[in-house]
Amino acid sequence: MQKKMSDEPVNPDYPASVEAAVRLLQSMVPTEELVQITQMEEGDLSGLHRSLGMWIRNSFGLWKGNKALLLETGERHPDDASEVIITALWRTLRDGLPKVH
Repeated sequence: MQKKMSDEPVNPDYPASVEAAVRLLQSMVPTEELVQITQMEEGDLSGLHRSLGMWIRNSFGLWKGNKALLLETGERHPDDASEVIITALWRTLRDGLPKVH
């Protein structure tokens, strides 16, 4: 059975953009976990679906009507939207690494 999005009022503290979601994650996720994410290959990020992905879906209101964030991800389903956010976090973390020549 698939969950339906709620019609409850949206919490104004929820991020409304992928960029805002990534900034929040960078400030909330422990450094050790951010390092682990940075070291992952992009194809392995799906392994975070039931942990970080679930936390994102619940904490950022993707099941509770945060349509702005859902729309910003370009996805229709909260599961897919959380994947977009995790990938954006990974890319942001990797872009911050020193370039090795």
